[in-house]
Amino acid sequence: MEGITGKFIDGGPVFTITLLMLFFAVLALLVWGFIRPGNHRKIVLLMTHVGWFAVAWGFLGRTFGLIKAFDMVAAYGELTPSLLAGGMKMALVDPLFGIFVFLVARLGIILLVAKSKEVNLK
Repeated sequence: MEGITGKFIDGGPVFTITLLMLFFAVLALLVWGFIRPGNHRKIVLLMTHVGWFAVAWGFLGRTFGLIKAFDMVAAYGELTPSLLAGGMKMALVDPLFGIFVFLVARLGIILLVAKSKEVNLK
């Protein structure tokens, strides 16, 4: 497959669709934070947890990708680059997407904290 949709599917739909939903949740929380400025503390806390969960979920997808790659090598008995590439794509796409969601959440937190009139959001 080509393009971003192909890369999305290469990461394994279970992991990438979950990460996409987490990305939309972060965006919704960010919009909610700008619409309702009184709830910054709760929104920042939720965005922090969602961001860290996205990273963990991405690395869980990486682990399954590596297991899939090694299972394929064990099944065929020989290591070829094309055989290993399928599992390695899944192993690299999920953490990358998870880190992207985390960074968007962190950027949103920075914007909310900068907009907030409160000094202490802990």
